[in-house]
Amino acid sequence: MSARWVAGSVRSRALPNRRLGSAGARALAASPSVDDAVEALARSPYRRFVRVGDSLAAAQRGVADTLLWHLRVLAGWVPADGVRVLRLLAGWFEVSNVDGLAASLAAGAAAPRESPYQAPGERPYQLGRLATAWPRLAVATSAADLRLALARSPWGDPGGEGAGTVSLALRLAWADRVAAGVAPAEAWARGAVALLVARNVAGQPVPGLSGPAAGTVTRLLGLGWARTASVASLAAVLPPSAAWALHGVRSRADLWQAEARWWARVRRDAEALLAAPGFGLRSAVGAVALLAVDACQVRAALEVVARGGQGSEVLDALA
Repeated sequence: MSARWVAGSVRSRALPNRRLGSAGARALAASPSVDDAVEALARSPYRRFVRVGDSLAAAQRGVADTLLWHLRVLAGWVPADGVRVLRLLAGWFEVSNVDGLAASLAAGAAAPRESPYQAPGERPYQLGRLATAWPRLAVATSAADLRLALARSPWGDPGGEGAGTVSLALRLAWADRVAAGVAPAEAWARGAVALLVARNVAGQPVPGLSGPAAGTVTRLLGLGWARTASVASLAAVLPPSAAWALHGVRSRADLWQAEARWWARVRRDAEALLAAPGFGLRSAVGAVALLAVDACQVRAALEVVARGGQGSEVLDALA
């Protein structure tokens, strides 16, 4: 065991102290207004990127920026093989950047680069050494250029130029790369793809799931998914490593609970990884996963406040 893994593991075990926690997220959700919630966050472990007066979107972006900052700091402590794993886990941020770029290119070069995870006009996430291919992708000036750049990168050819096609293909590619390269997270990646497919099953081919994307799903879920016409029957044809995410799901209406259970399993597994003796990869993956769960809970809490308390059952399910 290298000295850098020892140092990285010690740092990993300290990182979960930077969380708000389930109780803190519930308290945040009980705030009388978004302004009050943001003010509370500005005094919390998220204060580096969340400031008093931020809008809902800016505060949620700040929560995500905080998570990325922790990953970048941790990358400075672990050895090269640890950086490679952190780069894989940080793929969500690069996918979000590509979402924004693809939407911008589709709308015209003058449009702001937006994604569901970035406030309008926000800058792309700053990945530093955790970038997979973003510096090369960021200079694309057309949808065709972006597809070509992706095809020449570890992300692979998305199979089309449309923003929706690119977004779906990259999410699947991210899951595939994590499943292959981060052993402790393999079941999380396969379960996430099962949920993604379940959201689209309706007796028809899943939109965008053809060519490379369909091949990725088959690699992760087996062949049965393509012949499934309902959410209820999907779990029965999946391997156990993915079917767990759909346990108890009978219809699309159940999927929000399944997604919350997915996060709950990630939290349990991460806690076990972090508690395991010794030094190395397991502690780093556990720390990153716990921070990601916390960021999800905090963002959900802000959404509950913005909706006047509606949606608190989602937050409860995440706990």
